[in-house]
Amino acid sequence: MPFQNFNNRHFSDQEKTTLETLMTQLETGFAGKLANLTPDERKQYGSVNEQNKLIINKVKELADNQPDLKSPDIDWQEFNADYESRRFLESMLGRIERLFNDMTSAKILHDYDNYKDSLTEYEYSKYRNNMETPGFAVKVKELKQFFAASGIRPSSTNTEENTTENTEDDM
Repeated sequence: MPFQNFNNRHFSDQEKTTLETLMTQLETGFAGKLANLTPDERKQYGSVNEQNKLIINKVKELADNQPDLKSPDIDWQEFNADYESRRFLESMLGRIERLFNDMTSAKILHDYDNYKDSLTEYEYSKYRNNMETPGFAVKVKELKQFFAASGIRPSSTNTEENTTENTEDDM
């Protein structure tokens, strides 16, 4: 898809302030309710796969529909609280993942736009330097340091990789 200037989808100062406030409220709302497991703890506790979620759901259903058959060894109030918290967090995670993916995509497009404009600016600066316009020699020298002299042409499809694969010959 051809891309230039991400449809001017920029945030106003008021929108930034509002979103930062909402993010703070979200972080505050989750404070004390979340965990930060170490890699070893993640291995220890693992992740409940889809098959095991079916078991949990069936146990919940049976406990709700046949309460006289429930094990007395389980704190069913805690079981239900865990179950509802898990469902809530799963729902929130889905929403946050969609938001994360959309935000990442928008950032990629803004990065791409900035990168393409930066390459244009470097080309313009080299042109003006070749015309011996005062001030451009220093500017070109400052920008040139970001381009290796290997002759490898930067790819325009991955901005993050472009920042490490640029060459002076490309400009």
